[in-house]
Amino acid sequence: MTIRYGCFFSYAHGQHAYMSKFRNDLIDALRCYLEPHFDTERELFVDSEQLGGGDDLDRKIARALCESVCMIVIYTPKYEAHAYTRREFAAMQLIEAERRQWYDLPSHLTIPVIMTRHPLSLPPQITDPGMYVDFSRYTLATGDLKTNPDFLPDIDKMVQRIVAHYHCLKYAIPAGHDCGAFQLPPLPPEWRAAPPPHFPR
Repeated sequence: MTIRYGCFFSYAHGQHAYMSKFRNDLIDALRCYLEPHFDTERELFVDSEQLGGGDDLDRKIARALCESVCMIVIYTPKYEAHAYTRREFAAMQLIEAERRQWYDLPSHLTIPVIMTRHPLSLPPQITDPGMYVDFSRYTLATGDLKTNPDFLPDIDKMVQRIVAHYHCLKYAIPAGHDCGAFQLPPLPPEWRAAPPPHFPR
């Protein structure tokens, strides 16, 4: 196995300015502060940049997940509604379980970033890993995340967590480990039970 990416970026795609600007601003900020820590590795795997037409999507995503140090999840209600993003989340849980056998994990491999809160509650899949950062106060008027003092402490927290795993992982990878053999798990169930039939509409 070769480490190719600091983080796999997992998010639900959006068509309008709010979702796309937040994603791009966060990508820019993380790349900026991760760059000094890596050698030949890319800071992030972002599917919109690194996948092309005709790619075997499942195979490419599975390999990129396996070759990433951690995973950033941009959480929105839309994220948990999409089976494919839940599948990426489940895949990183499998990778984490495997890596627990290689080294003492300083923290979970998944780092949730709250962009928009669910009107009912955050799901336990997002809150249970022990650390998430809440960017739900972000708006289109926020400005540049990488220079915004309201968000910089959380960005630094994410960077330090990724870097800690990076230095552990690069010395713990078993010889001959093949990321080409990793496959995405089956589509996982929804994170919330369906509302009862009498639920008011």
